[in-house]
Amino acid sequence: MISSRCGHEPVPPSPSSKGDSMRVGVVMGSDSDWPVMEAATAALDEFGIEWEADVVSAHRMPQEMIDYGKTAASRGVGVIIAGAGGAAHLPGMLASVTTLPVIGVPVPLTHLDGMDSLLSIVQMPAGVPVATVSIGGARNAGLLAARILGVTDEGIAQQMARFQEDLAETARAKGASLRRRLD
Repeated sequence: MISSRCGHEPVPPSPSSKGDSMRVGVVMGSDSDWPVMEAATAALDEFGIEWEADVVSAHRMPQEMIDYGKTAASRGVGVIIAGAGGAAHLPGMLASVTTLPVIGVPVPLTHLDGMDSLLSIVQMPAGVPVATVSIGGARNAGLLAARILGVTDEGIAQQMARFQEDLAETARAKGASLRRRLD
């Protein structure tokens, strides 16, 4: 569910931010980005990773966007996934105000099919890193967030290993099926 914020107050901590469990912040410049970004939350759900979602536009609500980035870690967020289209400043601006890993998702729009977003997100200045996935690649952003959290969470790491083995088995089965058809 997307929650909207008004004013300059940061999102309050959710019950999932208690203890050592980290969650992923999934933010976007507009609610129109949700159909793309929802794939990130679906991937996180597969791993049982808690997440929050919000609209924090870098251009329309810059103070709230800055507050979100500055308070994310103290609210239990371990990774931020930021989706944006067009000028796509959100991922980079968040990366400039937090020490957390930020994953940028270029959201395709009518004009330029997301190339503008991709180039904006991937061309960050030295010292302000943003990991960037493919245009519309929110699912991979969710999977990358799971891998990042898996560095310090053995349960997530084990789930990721099983996930990768399932991918390999699916590919093997497809290869076997193709070979049978060609024989």
